[in-house]
Amino acid sequence: MTPFVCATCGTQFAEAEIQPPACPICEDERQWVPEQGQLWTTLDELRAGHRNEVRREEELTGIGTTPEFAIGQRALLVPHGDRHLLWDCTPLLDEQAAIEIERRGGLSGIAISHPHFYSAMVEWARRFDCPIHLHAADARWVMRPDPAIRHWSGDTLDLGDGLTLICAGGHFAGATVLHWAGGASGAGALLGGDIVHPAADRSFVTFMYSYPNLIPLSEAEVRGIEAALQPFAFEQLYGAWWGRVLRAGARSAVARSVERYARALRGEHGTTG
Repeated sequence: MTPFVCATCGTQFAEAEIQPPACPICEDERQWVPEQGQLWTTLDELRAGHRNEVRREEELTGIGTTPEFAIGQRALLVPHGDRHLLWDCTPLLDEQAAIEIERRGGLSGIAISHPHFYSAMVEWARRFDCPIHLHAADARWVMRPDPAIRHWSGDTLDLGDGLTLICAGGHFAGATVLHWAGGASGAGALLGGDIVHPAADRSFVTFMYSYPNLIPLSEAEVRGIEAALQPFAFEQLYGAWWGRVLRAGARSAVARSVERYARALRGEHGTTG
């Protein structure tokens, strides 16, 4: 029995003797199925040709996969008491990365922004004997159920030690961001996954229903994200890929970006915020 891994989105499925017939996450309009059809691999095959990369990302430590695989996101280790919370997840966990994380105190838990990054969360949770915090609104997208998964509901979940999960919606019904009160030297940081996504010029962020298929959110949905963030102070914003960080002024960048997004939906191009 093998937990097969979708090679397009990196999601690990429940153990089975044969490959799943399809990947529901890729068949959803926010993702895609390759022209040649659904492709599958396994964790052992990934380990044979890939490794984890552990390196600094501003104030945090990032963990990615090299060569890049599937969506290519990196996870982040966020201080949480004497240990760390793993924010988002990667399809690969190799032994060297596991040893390095244990050297830093291990994991208190795992929290993930949305189903595209569920990836190998169960492997991680079993290796570090920790819970996985997922919003209940996205429970149907879990492809590998496990007792470690804890579905929370409501608008926020206080994890203690200055970490708060915020259900912002938009990209998915349960799309979640993480507020780290101690980030940016105490000014606060937001870990946005791609729910609140740093733009290329780092002066703005953006919001999408589907990034690969270029489907926008409505103005109401984007303003809903803004409202969910309103109670929280943050100076920095971490996106989901290496280097996607707003190092300063993130709160004002989000506000400007919401207005720019709304103007664009109305066809008011060429104006700045």
